[in-house]
Amino acid sequence: MADFASFKSSFKGDVVTPSDPDYAKAISRWAVNSQKPAKVVAFVKDAEDVSLAIKYASGAKLPIAIKGGGHSSAGASSSENGLVIDLSKYLNGVEVDPAKKIAKIGGGAVWETVDKAAIEHGLASVGGTVNHTGVGGLILGGGYGWLTAEHGLVIDNLVQTTMVVGDGRILVANETTNSDLFWAVRGGGSNFGVCTEFVVKLHDQRRTIFSGMLIFPPPALESVVKAIDTWWKNGPSPKESLLVILTRGPDGNPCVAMIPFFNGSEEDGRKAFKFLYDLNPVADMCKEMPYEMINSLQNPVAAPGKNYYIRGVSQLQPRADISQTIFDGMVKHSSDGEFHVNMLFEYLPLGKVNSVAHDATAFRSRGPQNNVVSLIIWGNNTPENTAKGRAIAHELTSVIVESERPPSESDNSGYGNYEGEEKVSVDRTRLLFGDNYPKLQQIKKKYDPELLFSKWFPIQPA
Repeated sequence: MADFASFKSSFKGDVVTPSDPDYAKAISRWAVNSQKPAKVVAFVKDAEDVSLAIKYASGAKLPIAIKGGGHSSAGASSSENGLVIDLSKYLNGVEVDPAKKIAKIGGGAVWETVDKAAIEHGLASVGGTVNHTGVGGLILGGGYGWLTAEHGLVIDNLVQTTMVVGDGRILVANETTNSDLFWAVRGGGSNFGVCTEFVVKLHDQRRTIFSGMLIFPPPALESVVKAIDTWWKNGPSPKESLLVILTRGPDGNPCVAMIPFFNGSEEDGRKAFKFLYDLNPVADMCKEMPYEMINSLQNPVAAPGKNYYIRGVSQLQPRADISQTIFDGMVKHSSDGEFHVNMLFEYLPLGKVNSVAHDATAFRSRGPQNNVVSLIIWGNNTPENTAKGRAIAHELTSVIVESERPPSESDNSGYGNYEGEEKVSVDRTRLLFGDNYPKLQQIKKKYDPELLFSKWFPIQPA
């Protein structure tokens, strides 16, 4: 179906092109620097619309991008002179079944919708750490969240997905139906088609948790990192997690910020993180809060309408000397106020994640390493600023890479959803998937032999 008029007349949703008044809004993204001028934006109403859009794009030789939350700073949800299949307008709902403890989630939903719908029934899913992130991208790339320590990755809680593959067929994938495809989408990203619905497990969740923000001054960095190292080596409980951020505070001064998370009461949370309070933070904004608030705590920093570059690496354990080098680099590169430089260290107890074999799903980056991500933010969208933001991110994350032993084949060599590059090399893709790559190539050949879906760690068909 290469004829645009025929496509548009059969399409139930909205088709937007550059001549339409709402075109600028249709191509806008969370990261300004990831926006691309699409030839067609197709706001799909259902899986049949997705099938039509894929067939039209294939026939017209238009590159395809899939947009859910539009949160990829690398531009995975944008397509220059191509077609965007946008799930966010009509396929954004959540249906909770409290009896079965599952949620049916539209492919264009964001995690805020899921969090709020599930907690009304005393339930929750594993679902990221920023609530305006799209459900689809996070799930297909693996999916860490504040409940990972208790329940694993989001893909470890995925029951089923409905998706449209390269030839336009609408398929259900689960453990017994199209099980090869189900294996592949759990960590293989958007390489195999467009997911219009996800079914995920929900878990009993108390209505309130303990979290917020602690701030330490720069001289406390060494003692803070050493205390975290001791806490980590002693084995935190699955109810505890911690995010450490080397950054500048709202007043512009460098600081060590952190978000502790305890899935329990304030009293028990303060006991669990006593090792931090003993170091005398200069600000304590932690309290017992509604569960659904935890994924909104980073929203002020990660607001839409700015320019972003992200690069993720992995680290085996906290190190004070490495943290100090990175902190000094953050201070240097953010001194003129043009760039907001952040280095985030995630400490999510990994026992549940690592209880799943690295070849049980396409996501093989399981292991003892923690995720570390650079988040570089700036205002003026120019090629020069993008290049500088990228250089800052690579400089700071390289401090960690060069200090670590290379991860083994089944270890965490970096989280795919923390990739900032629009074009990823074949070698980098092979590294991400490791021993799982040949199997993924066979599945790619079966469901997308024409390589229609290639915006995220593109897998080459066998």
